[in-house]
Amino acid sequence: MSRPVRIAAAAYPFDWFDDFAAYEAKISAWVAKAADCDLLVFPEYGAMELASLGGPEVARDLESSLHEVARHEATRDALHARLAAEHRCHILAASGPAFPRPGTRPVNRAVLFGPQGRIGHQDKQIMTRFERESWDVIAAPGLRVFDTPIGRIGITICYDSEFPLLARRLAEAGAEILLAPSCTDSVAGFMRVRIGCMARALENQCVVVQAPTVGDCAWNPAIDENRGRAAIYAPPDGMWPETGVVAEGAMDRPGWVKAEIDLDRIAESRQRGQVLPWLHWPESAASPLD
Repeated sequence: MSRPVRIAAAAYPFDWFDDFAAYEAKISAWVAKAADCDLLVFPEYGAMELASLGGPEVARDLESSLHEVARHEATRDALHARLAAEHRCHILAASGPAFPRPGTRPVNRAVLFGPQGRIGHQDKQIMTRFERESWDVIAAPGLRVFDTPIGRIGITICYDSEFPLLARRLAEAGAEILLAPSCTDSVAGFMRVRIGCMARALENQCVVVQAPTVGDCAWNPAIDENRGRAAIYAPPDGMWPETGVVAEGAMDRPGWVKAEIDLDRIAESRQRGQVLPWLHWPESAASPLD
């Protein structure tokens, strides 16, 4: 028996749009190129390119750009729902600002879609210094596991992947695949998320998918520089590649990285791996400090 799932992780560049139709054409073309996959993962803050629809003055202002992107939330959701239905796939749309209630500060929200429509969303849990100190994008505590026909999915948005207890809670709640959309403006930032993702795959003996933004975007200070490579990670426990890297793209090169995984191998790793960190995790909490 096996449960094969084909996954595509995007290394995604930003573009300027004069109208929503241009954005729709871009997203439609990207999804079509990965339509041979069951699960497509777009990056953190990829939705910020919609700030261009407000014009140059809005796009270059941190606060105005948040509101402009959020203004298109419903239309963007409808586009991704239609594409997921059309291609019979699951899509984690690029995250972006969402205002839960009028008068509140925005959260950083990633929405998951399936062939039957919108499945649900995950908001970022722990904010970076830039989000806290410069942008005033706030956390929205609460983790979710999405039980789908292609497996049980959890989402750790960028910085969240650097905190092991978040991923552990998701894994203990049943997550087999963790999605880590990211947006980092330096190699060091990218590496922090990459190392976090690989560690979460090791600790939880699961698959982790990193989808970053790449390239320059001079017209918005929040996304002006973007470094990274798309990748799919697994635990290097004898049943997966020795490096823990199932597939990865070239650094800073836009495009999809694809791989097929067998979800049954995750359960097998947790039961019969060369090491069993999933099983032995409680021992780390029980060890006293002398």
